[in-house]
Amino acid sequence: MLLLKILKGQNHFLNNTGMNNTFSARRFKLLFKKTLLERPMQLLGFTGLSFLLVLILYVLLKTFSGIGTAQNLSFIWGLAGGGCFLSSFVFAYFSSPSAGSSYLTLPASHFEKWLCGILIAAVLYPLLFLLFFRMMDAGFVAAYHNSLDPASPFYKQQFDAVYGFAYDDNIAAKVYFLFLIFSSTMLLGSLYFNKTGFIKSAITCCVICSASYGLNWLIARILFGEINEATLFYHVTIPVGKEEGSIELPARVANIFQYSVCYVMPVLLYALAYIRLKEKEF
Repeated sequence: MLLLKILKGQNHFLNNTGMNNTFSARRFKLLFKKTLLERPMQLLGFTGLSFLLVLILYVLLKTFSGIGTAQNLSFIWGLAGGGCFLSSFVFAYFSSPSAGSSYLTLPASHFEKWLCGILIAAVLYPLLFLLFFRMMDAGFVAAYHNSLDPASPFYKQQFDAVYGFAYDDNIAAKVYFLFLIFSSTMLLGSLYFNKTGFIKSAITCCVICSASYGLNWLIARILFGEINEATLFYHVTIPVGKEEGSIELPARVANIFQYSVCYVMPVLLYALAYIRLKEKEF
């Protein structure tokens, strides 16, 4: 009944305002509600499943490897991995002709449809995950602290050895970057590949990365001859007698590449997803 009410309200509003404008707050609100109500198992269900898997992974790793390992690996899986999977489902309307045609003829602008997908995959999911992970991690850390014996001579050392996962440290920053790259890649891939978009996007991404590293290695071999290692946009390691020498990019150039890859590339991929959505036909 609620979905029917939303659709009726949407049609009434569209009849009065037309479809010429790119964005309408009320129309976008109706579209967002419609998206969540029509696909609760794919969106809300997957989010809950992702959180459950993170909890299970955290418990297993904490038991066998300690809280530090559990925090790092479960955070990587939950944010980068879970966000990657969810992004591949946001625009998964084109696996069948009927669903694809229905979505393309939906009375909403392309920008509103794109923004709805971005809001779900790149804004709401990471915010919900960060909130969930903080509560989960704080609970396990508090349980560990309470299990310690205050009378023990090693109490303070053991207490300080375990603390909550920091959202502003180096590991978290790298995971944020992975999330943005994976999320934007899968979002774009879901619009290019109608079926099994996640698998095809992952394969395409692996091929591009492998080709980039191979080309980088080839250029390094041409320029420096024998090399031991060639890291993309970072450094080249060459043998010097029995030792090794490293040739690095100047700090300023390295920072430009780093910021371009971390911030500019995801924005470009999200923008390409919008362009692809506008050109999408079924």
